[in-house]
Amino acid sequence: MRTSSVRRTALAASAAALALLVTACGGSGDDQDKADEGKGKAAPSTSAAAPAKTLTAAELEKAALAQSDVKGGKVATKLPATDDIAADQVKSEDAACQPLAHAQAGVAQGEPAATVKRSFTGDPVKPSADTEPEDALLAALDTEKVLINLASYEGDGAEQAVRGVVAAAEKCVGGFKATLVGEPMDVAKVATGDAPEGGDEGAAVTLTVAADEGVKAPAKIVLVRKGSTVVTLSAVNLASMATGKDFEVPADVVAAQVGKLG
Repeated sequence: MRTSSVRRTALAASAAALALLVTACGGSGDDQDKADEGKGKAAPSTSAAAPAKTLTAAELEKAALAQSDVKGGKVATKLPATDDIAADQVKSEDAACQPLAHAQAGVAQGEPAATVKRSFTGDPVKPSADTEPEDALLAALDTEKVLINLASYEGDGAEQAVRGVVAAAEKCVGGFKATLVGEPMDVAKVATGDAPEGGDEGAAVTLTVAADEGVKAPAKIVLVRKGSTVVTLSAVNLASMATGKDFEVPADVVAAQVGKLG
């Protein structure tokens, strides 16, 4: 592929990622705290424990990922307004798929008692001096962008939040269309993977999103519930948006965030 074509594709894909998956592509803010796609079930295993304490916003802040919790990348503790999307700015044409659209946009499910957001941007691999220009361009984009949303719930709200996403993933396997802040998002298919460990229950979902020039790229959602709190990680890789290749949600980021839930 010619350099100009790769650049056009990559930049167009970057623009698409910013427009369609705004929440996953942010990275600016206050930095002072400086799953393979598959067909497995995302259905969680629940624990029969006493009702968990509903965390306050202040307690969620303490439980949220901080820069010191990760070895690399950049954690933003305050998101710009463009990345802090409200629930009414996300609309799925099929109401059954709304939980997936909300999760990908970094919006908490249902009516949480409190929410806190973080973003994580990984460090791209620096290409060698003799790397071809088109490969260097893709290398610069080859990093995960993750929006992290912590939400606490009253009663069984946390369980319902996870259950809603799992049900949506089962109902919307053939894809769906949605708008995020007025920008279209066309999901060609939905697949579930192995639920992450470390919580009381969880889910992992891959959305195959129609990007630019016929590319169909993965965008990933990971949910973990611990007690009355649900953490949602929405991830995209800009190089994958240009090439359609698969990527992994950073396991160390997931583990660090889940570990802070206690």
